[in-house]
Amino acid sequence: MDMRSIVVAIVIGLVAGWLASIFVGGGGLVRYIITGLIGSFVGSYLLSALGINLGIGNPLVSQIITAAIGAIVVVLLARLIS
Repeated sequence: MDMRSIVVAIVIGLVAGWLASIFVGGGGLVRYIITGLIGSFVGSYLLSALGINLGIGNPLVSQIITAAIGAIVVVLLARLIS
């Protein structure tokens, strides 16, 4: 990965974590980034396993929404476990 890809992944994680916090609560920049990055993997796995296509033409927006869905799932699962 080059530096640009890493920065884009962090920005997507930040935005996705922030969107997830709107729905399930929480806060903090580091927490947004961590839940967003983990959520991007979880969201992409879940959506592909379920055969769901968001149908969003813009790939960046599609990645952000997928990561936000995954981040919401991660936060809810973490709350159930704790």
